[in-house]
Amino acid sequence: MTIPTGPSAGHGHNLLGPQPTLLPADPGPDDRLAAGEDPAAVAADHPTSSAAWATLGEQALAEGRTIAAYAYARTGYHRGLDQLRRNGWKGFGPVPWDHRPNQGFLRAVAVLARAAATIGEVDEAARCRDLLDDCDPEAAPALGVE
Repeated sequence: MTIPTGPSAGHGHNLLGPQPTLLPADPGPDDRLAAGEDPAAVAADHPTSSAAWATLGEQALAEGRTIAAYAYARTGYHRGLDQLRRNGWKGFGPVPWDHRPNQGFLRAVAVLARAAATIGEVDEAARCRDLLDDCDPEAAPALGVE
């Protein structure tokens, strides 16, 4: 028996399916967010950063600004889709939660799911939950999405 190594190790990867997509690190915006900088300034300077948009969405949702959260999350979701596609993702296959650079995209999807559910957009909330599950079954529980 061969023990898996490489990018699929530990990600429950089906050897016949697509390889997990592992986005490259984006230290500029990630370091600034980790330092507590205003995510709006980070997003303005790095508009392709899903992590910046996800952070804005999470803050807006926590403040009860659901529509703003929805808009921020949708932006982060689309920016993340662009990044995933540039890195070989074909619209399906693993996007592991435990790979830190993937987390901005997955967080944006989670905020979008919660905001959509809050405004009664049930189909969108379900699509987002399904996407999280398809990317990594550990993502939704880690992000508090039911």
